[in-house]
Amino acid sequence: MEKKTILIVDDEKSIVDILRFNLVKEGFATLSAYDGRTGLELARSKSPDLILLDVMLPELDGFSVCRILREEGSAIPIIMITAREEETDKVLGLELGADDYITKPFSLRELIARIRTNMRRAANGYAPPADGAGEVLRRGNIVVDLERHTVFKNGTELELTQREYELIKCLAMHPGKILSRQELMREVWQYDYYGDLRAVDVAVRRLREKVEDDPAEPMYVMTKRGVGYYFSENGGK
Repeated sequence: MEKKTILIVDDEKSIVDILRFNLVKEGFATLSAYDGRTGLELARSKSPDLILLDVMLPELDGFSVCRILREEGSAIPIIMITAREEETDKVLGLELGADDYITKPFSLRELIARIRTNMRRAANGYAPPADGAGEVLRRGNIVVDLERHTVFKNGTELELTQREYELIKCLAMHPGKILSRQELMREVWQYDYYGDLRAVDVAVRRLREKVEDDPAEPMYVMTKRGVGYYFSENGGK
C-alpha cells in the first residue's frame, strides 16, 4: 500500500524534525517547507494527502496559504498549527477553509489522531456520479443526493465543501431533531474528545451562507439556542 504523504509547513526546524520523525514512525511519508511560499508551491506540485500548516510563517503566512489553496479549488485536508490562543485566529482559519486546528504545545497522540481522522474523512468523501437515480433526501427546496454527494437548491447545485456536505446531510437526515454540538462533532468531524466545538458554529455559519436566502434569517439550518442545531421540518416552506 502506498504511503500517505503529509506536508509539514513550519519555520521552526526543531518542530519539523520532531514531526517528521514521529510521522515516519507512524508509517507516513513527509514533505517539509520552512516558509509559506515554498509550502504553497509544494502543495500545488506534490498534492500531499494532508497539510500541517503553521500560522506564523515567513514569506506568506498560513492563513494566506490556506485561502489561496481553497480559492484554487484544492480539497487537501489542512490542519492549522498555531501558538496563539486568540479565538479569532482559530475561527479565521476555519473560515478560510481549514479542516481543523491544533494549538502548540500539543500532544503527538492527539495530532496523529486528528491526522488519521481527517485523512479517513477525505478518503471516504465524494463519490463520482453514478448512472440512475440514487437515494435522495428532499427537504422543501433542498435536495441532498446521497449517491452523488451533492446538494441542490431550487434545482441548482450548491458548491459545498466535503464538511459542509456532511453537515447538511447529517441535519437533513433527521429533520426537526435538535443535534447538539457534541453530537455533530462526533457525526461530522468523527471526534469524541478531540476538537473544539467552535468549529461546529463556524461550519454552520459557512453552510448558511450557501444554503439560505438570508443567512441572518435562516429557514433551513436552524438554531435552538443553548442546545444545538436542526434542519427545519418545513424545509424552508
